[in-house]
Amino acid sequence: MARKSTSASGSAGSGGDSGTRRTAGATGKVREETLGKIGSLGKSVAKTALAEDDPFVNVPMRTISNTSYNEKRRLLEMGDATLRRNLFNTAQARKFMQTLLLSKGCKDLLEAQKTLSLRGMYYKSLHTIAGTKEKTFEDQEESDTILEDIEVALTTLRENLNLFAKKRGTMVGNITVIDNGDTIDCRRMGTGGYAIPSICEPSIIQFGKCEAKFVLHVEKDTVWSRFNEDRFWEKHNCILTEGSGQPPRGVRRLLYRLNHELGLPIICLLDCDPWGHYIYSVIKQGSINLAFESQRMAIPDAKYLGIRSADYTRCELSDDVKIALNDRDTERAKQIAEYPWFAGKKHWQKEIALMLRNGFKMEVESLITKDISYVTEVYVPERLKAKDWID
Repeated sequence: MARKSTSASGSAGSGGDSGTRRTAGATGKVREETLGKIGSLGKSVAKTALAEDDPFVNVPMRTISNTSYNEKRRLLEMGDATLRRNLFNTAQARKFMQTLLLSKGCKDLLEAQKTLSLRGMYYKSLHTIAGTKEKTFEDQEESDTILEDIEVALTTLRENLNLFAKKRGTMVGNITVIDNGDTIDCRRMGTGGYAIPSICEPSIIQFGKCEAKFVLHVEKDTVWSRFNEDRFWEKHNCILTEGSGQPPRGVRRLLYRLNHELGLPIICLLDCDPWGHYIYSVIKQGSINLAFESQRMAIPDAKYLGIRSADYTRCELSDDVKIALNDRDTERAKQIAEYPWFAGKKHWQKEIALMLRNGFKMEVESLITKDISYVTEVYVPERLKAKDWID
């Protein structure tokens, strides 16, 4: 049950204006602190250069070797190891310059009090270096990686740099949210639902009236649509979310806030394959690549409802739903089984071992072979009633 509701003025009508509209990015003290960090980085580089030394930037390493699992907090944490990028090191010079270029771009955004997409920042910083044929970035992936490096180097967050990613994820259910001054009634979102924004910080998204008892997070929008059409969230008094596969930061951040601030249990319905298991792992413990953000996104108490390897027999499914495991699936499943947070859990070891022994994986959609609404009317309600999930 929800512990509390973050109050906000305005009535619960979809699309109404409930207060002063604000920029969808860092504001006030956060904005000034972030600008200060970027300024300090620039001054440090300039001071070293003026002293005729080799300018450098230290970037924490986002690798598995620099990531550890905190058993007490039950989440992944980044270590202290760093990588030094020097201007006069031919192997590091390109990334050094890219780091300063993108830092300048973020400074411009904050000073203008405007936000920009990751794609937009890539194009803002893209040009051919004078006197050469070399571009500052070969593609957006190169730019995105440097932006993540800047986050950890400045000990800040992408949202505080006024950057956002493409929206992926949808929500519907018994809750009202205030999004940048607009009151959104998620009970009245039709077939499309509320598009979860990339930036879900409290300065932008606040929670209004909430009657929901839990959140059911499903892997894909196709499954979400089945639950929404069957009004599952209304019948079972919950919030229904989806992350279009691996959920982006905005979805994970929103799930964290619903759990942390409103006390709503997060229950996951994902595919029975190594990738579904990994999605659950990221929601629950955080990701290795973004371990520095685990404390604001990981949900250690999240539960895995299904689907599970035993469901092939338990639900009397046909052979048609079997998808043979390939070598990559098998290797990934074994890696996940060795994760410290899964290694000591008998239920997860049994689950992964049975999937490997079966030699096949299954999607949530496989339950449609029983009946179009079997997943919403039988499978999930029975599992919820019995509290039949894996922790």
